[in-house]
Amino acid sequence: MKTTRKIKKILSAKATMEGAGVRLKRVFGNPEMPLFDPFLLMDDFHSDHPDDYMAGFPMHPHRGIETITYVLQGSVAHRDSMGNKGVINRGDIQWMTAGSGIVHEEMPQISKPGLWGFQLWSNLPASHKMMPPRYQEVPEASIPTVSPKEGVNIKVICGEVAGVKGPVQEIITNPEYLDISIQAGTTFDISVPGGHTVFTYVIEGEAVFGDSASVFVPKEQVILFEDGDTVRITTHDAAVRFLLVSGKPIGEPVAWHGPIVMNTDDEIKTALREYQNGTFIK
Repeated sequence: MKTTRKIKKILSAKATMEGAGVRLKRVFGNPEMPLFDPFLLMDDFHSDHPDDYMAGFPMHPHRGIETITYVLQGSVAHRDSMGNKGVINRGDIQWMTAGSGIVHEEMPQISKPGLWGFQLWSNLPASHKMMPPRYQEVPEASIPTVSPKEGVNIKVICGEVAGVKGPVQEIITNPEYLDISIQAGTTFDISVPGGHTVFTYVIEGEAVFGDSASVFVPKEQVILFEDGDTVRITTHDAAVRFLLVSGKPIGEPVAWHGPIVMNTDDEIKTALREYQNGTFIK
């Protein structure tokens, strides 16, 4: 029998500043990290004012994690220490596995009406923290959309829905990353892996999630669920659009310093020392 997941916690995204002066909203971060394992943080960057985002994220290191950037509006140019460079445009995904270490920059471009997107950090287990770094560049055209029910449309970025697999594959924590739109007056149950951490983040509109029949969750709120194998979403007078993300918990110690996440403080010290003396890139 299917078990519908109950809501464990609801959090509101909070305004903060990152990079060289980018105004964004932190969906969850270090204080909430143990609840969201294997995910470390998620940011929502959304502004029509270039002064809020043009300072960007100049060259900085990462080790021991994956960063997932999803752009809904505008574009972000990137380049890195491996010689890669390109532009993440509207609807595109960049799934970067930092592994043993990468130095890169992400610089938003001026666009109208503005910039909107998300960055999610996913942890790597100790066995893969020093794996070779890699990128998976995913243009919007390669992301399939499925409609498992009338009034429901799902962009499958990573994972599988109704037999359709997303283009991002071979990820260590076996995640799902879905962009889901549901019309008003609809109830939809989506299967999720039992034992995995599952959360949703509302982009637009509002809906009832789980079995809380009277609790409407509006935009810019994240819902973390209890265990189970189904998430139920119900809309009434308004449609909703949200991200649904799941991943297999790692359950290991976390040592975190800025953009570097390892298992021990000694590993953090080693990474910082290598970054200073020029041996960070393997």
